[in-house]
Amino acid sequence: MIRKLKSGEYRLYSRKKDSKTGKRKNLGTFKSLAAAKKHERAVQFFKRGG
Repeated sequence: MIRKLKSGEYRLYSRKKDSKTGKRKNLGTFKSLAAAKKHERAVQFFKRGG
């Protein structure tokens, strides 16, 4: 899940909320939407035991 920040950067959040904090985990901040999407795909790949 990618959100644009006020600073113009993009932040990648986990899809599910963390049960302990009730918030989404921050998985990294990127300068461009393309970089964030690329990383999101990599995260999903590794979650499946890549």
